[in-house]
Amino acid sequence: MSLLDRKVRGFRLVDLLALGLLVVLILGVYLAKTMAGRERAQIAQVERQIAAEKARIRLLQAEVSHLEQPARIERLSTAYLGLKPVTVKREAKVEALPAIAAPAPPPKPSTKPEEAPAPKLDPTLVAEAPEPVPGNGQ
Repeated sequence: MSLLDRKVRGFRLVDLLALGLLVVLILGVYLAKTMAGRERAQIAQVERQIAAEKARIRLLQAEVSHLEQPARIERLSTAYLGLKPVTVKREAKVEALPAIAAPAPPPKPSTKPEEAPAPKLDPTLVAEAPEPVPGNGQ
């Protein structure tokens, strides 16, 4: 009797091996499809995150372009810092740049000692200061 003709409980051994192989293949395909579905869901989630980040980047770029508008910066510098456009008299020529960049001479010491100015206190801060509590031991 050959291996192909051998019977186990009424079934040929070849048929049992083919059935076992078929079950293994079915389980393998099922597991592969399940893992592919999970990966597909993860890919879709990552693509949604990328789209959201791209939208946020576009929004931030629009905000930066708004904040960097020269007219807006000029308006803010005038309003808050009191800056004004440079007049023609204040413009420097290229030849004058080394003289402008040269360090200023040190100040001459005065013969009369000056008193240090007393620090000015903000009246609103002084009014908000807590009163000392007597008998506190401090």
